[in-house]
Amino acid sequence: MQNILSHLTKNFLLPIIIVQHREASAETSLAELLQQYSALPVTEPGDKDEITPGQVYIAPTDYHLSVEGGHLALSTEEPCNYARPSIDILFETAAYEYGNKVIAVILTGANKDGAAGLAEIVKKGGLAIVQEPNTASSKEMPLAALEACKPDYIMPLEAIGGFINQLGQQKD
Repeated sequence: MQNILSHLTKNFLLPIIIVQHREASAETSLAELLQQYSALPVTEPGDKDEITPGQVYIAPTDYHLSVEGGHLALSTEEPCNYARPSIDILFETAAYEYGNKVIAVILTGANKDGAAGLAEIVKKGGLAIVQEPNTASSKEMPLAALEACKPDYIMPLEAIGGFINQLGQQKD
């Protein structure tokens, strides 16, 4: 995430929503850590926070993060794919809410979370990017995503941030 966020400029026009698997007992604020690499504000959202352009949201530890009516919702439902927060839950709700306007990225990871959600985004016409598995420190998530759907792009980590920044500079 540091690599990607460091490529986004202050005039980036899209919201960024991040789900990263981490221990529920994590004491270090991921938002504070990533803020050092981002020109955009980085925060952990509260329940029902409005989604705003140019803002980076990070799912709080031990909460699922979903999209509902232009807002973010937090829940403590059962883990999905052994994870809470779950990437699948975020992606599936974003696909339902925004359809072909969603840009989704799957990066390194050690399970299959995100693959089903990414397939739903592809089904709804959204843009899907998967990190090239050979550039991932854990290949399981990118490989699972590639098995679940045909993404629009398969890219090395170093190329993803600049590419997303270009997309975020364009207006509909």
